[in-house]
Amino acid sequence: QVQLVESGGGLVQTGGSLRLSCAASGRTFSNYAMAWFRQAPGKEREFVGAISRSGGTTYYADSVKDRFTISRDNAKSTMILQMNSLKPEDTALYYCAADRSPLFGSGSKYSGRYDYWGQGTQVTVSS
Repeated sequence: QVQLVESGGGLVQTGGSLRLSCAASGRTFSNYAMAWFRQAPGKEREFVGAISRSGGTTYYADSVKDRFTISRDNAKSTMILQMNSLKPEDTALYYCAADRSPLFGSGSKYSGRYDYWGQGTQVTVSS
C-alpha cells in the first residue's frame, strides 16, 4: 500500500502558474505509475495526465497539453504537476493516483486503473 498527499493548491488569476506536489509514502514509489485527475462540482472526474514508473513517458489530456507538465523524483517519492497559463475552466479539486500495474500506455487515462488516491488539493482560477 502507498499513501498519497497532495499540496500546493490555491487561488490564482487567469494566466498564472501553480505547482502541485504529490508526496508518497509506504511501498517503493518507483513501482507505481502515477497520474493526476481533477473534478469540478457537478462534473465527472477528469483525467489530467500520467507518468510512467521511470518518468520516461507522459500522457496529457488535450485540454491541458502544452500548458501542464508532469514530472517525478523517485528518490524523493514525489510527483509534480506544473500548471502554466491557467484558465477558469482549470478550477477543480486535483487528485493524484497510483497504479500498481506494470503496464503503461494510453489506458492510463481511465480512473479505474488506479489503486490509491490522495485527498485532493483545491485549485481555483479567477477571471
